[in-house]
Amino acid sequence: MEEKKKELLLPASVLIAGILISVAVIYSTGKKSLVADNPSDIDQAANILDAATPANLRPVSADDHLFGKPESRLKIVEFSDLECPFCKDFHLVLKQAVSNYDGKLAWVYRHFPLEGLHPKALKEAEATECAAELGGNDAFWKYIDKIFDVTPSNNGLDLNLLPKIASDIGLDEKKFKTCLDSGRYAEKINVQTADAEAAGGRGTPYSVIIDEKNDKKIVIPGALPFEGVQSLKAVIDKLLEN
Repeated sequence: MEEKKKELLLPASVLIAGILISVAVIYSTGKKSLVADNPSDIDQAANILDAATPANLRPVSADDHLFGKPESRLKIVEFSDLECPFCKDFHLVLKQAVSNYDGKLAWVYRHFPLEGLHPKALKEAEATECAAELGGNDAFWKYIDKIFDVTPSNNGLDLNLLPKIASDIGLDEKKFKTCLDSGRYAEKINVQTADAEAAGGRGTPYSVIIDEKNDKKIVIPGALPFEGVQSLKAVIDKLLEN
C-alpha cells in the first residue's frame, strides 16, 4: 500500500512543480531586466534601445484605444492584463508619462489576459470593451482606471462588481450587463492576445514604443518605473534626442 501511494504522489509532485515553474516564468516577465543593475540611466536606456525589436507588431489604427494625442511622435503599445499586479503599477507610470510628454507620447492599450493565471481577466477585458461601446474612448479609459483602483489583483476581483463599475463611471448598468452577458467582445480579446504573442509577448505588461520619426520599435522590459535607474523616462528622453 505504501509503495502504491509513493507511485501516485510522484507524478502529482512533478505536475505541481511544473505549474510553479510556469507561474514563476510568467511573473518574472513583469520585472525582467534587459540590462545590468548599476549602470547610469543613459547606459540603461541605450541598452534597452539596442535590444531586439518585435517583427510582428500590428500597426496602430483607428480601432485601437488611444490615450493622448494621435499625432504624437511616440506611441507606446501596452499589452496588459487587468488582474496583473505589475500592470496595475505600470498603468500609473504610463499615465504620468503621457502627461509629462504631452503631445510627444500617446498610449495604446491592447488586451493580453493571462487566463492560466487570471481566469477573470478575460471577462474584465470584455467589460472594458462594453464600456467603450456605451461611452466611447473616454469611458474605456475610465473603466480601466476604476478596475485597477478596486481590484486586489491576482484574480481577486469579484466579477459581480463589473456592472456596478460601469454605473460608477456614468454608464447605463442594464445596457452594460446585456453587452457583457452577450460575450461579443471575447473574440476581439482573443485576437489581441494572439497579436501580443506574435509580437513577442510572454508575460505582462508587454510594451513596445513606436518611434514614427525614425521608424523604430523598442520593447520595454516589464513594468519600468517612470524615473530612476532603468526608467521609462530615460528611454523616452533618449529617443527624443534624435
